[in-house]
Amino acid sequence: MTKQTFCGYFRVSQQRQAESGLGLEAQETAVGGYLNGRGTLVERFTETESGRKGGKDRPELMRALAYCKRFGSALVVGKLDRLSRDVRFFLEVLDDYKVDIRFAEFPDINPKSDEGRMVLIGMANFAEFEGRRIGSRTKAALAAAKARGVVLGRAGKENLRPNTEQRQAEAKAFATRLKPVIDGFEAQGLTRREMVGALNALNIKAPRGGAFGLNTVQRLVTAIQQCASGECSPSR
Repeated sequence: MTKQTFCGYFRVSQQRQAESGLGLEAQETAVGGYLNGRGTLVERFTETESGRKGGKDRPELMRALAYCKRFGSALVVGKLDRLSRDVRFFLEVLDDYKVDIRFAEFPDINPKSDEGRMVLIGMANFAEFEGRRIGSRTKAALAAAKARGVVLGRAGKENLRPNTEQRQAEAKAFATRLKPVIDGFEAQGLTRREMVGALNALNIKAPRGGAFGLNTVQRLVTAIQQCASGECSPSR
């Protein structure tokens, strides 16, 4: 009995994700799990593009669909939103390209059945909604950055300087405030690890509001020493 052949389609949204493999490994794992006992992956295509883009801006998806159509393979995608976050384009791919499409996250759903189609369209609607929310949050974050004085579209140290200077000022103030406490610990001969326990026992919060850890204490001591010599660096 001849096993089904599959063509894998993988998508990441940003170039740095493609370069780092962020998100790609999870998709490959999902597809690998789906294929176990079902068939063989004979080809794969990887796209670096937004899920809101249509066919003209998704050349690798078009190539994958053309390959499946030519060789009779099924297209397998790790997650539904990797195919598209646009319901209209999702339906176009599902209906117009005459390719058997499977989603690893829904291994038991057959897009060709009435029930399967209903479920997948519902999930596609949710994926589009989620994509729009991400876009709204991004716009809000950019507006907040602009309000803080960040010049949008300008890269480099000059654009980051206001935030960097603010963090350095906050780090200096934090180190100055805790200097008497750390000086007292050092006078008692406490190790850095013992300082961690002592600071947490006193319910003194770390710079970000949580409990102290060894690395945080070490950075704090270094910052205090640098401030004493007139040179401060951010304490994270």
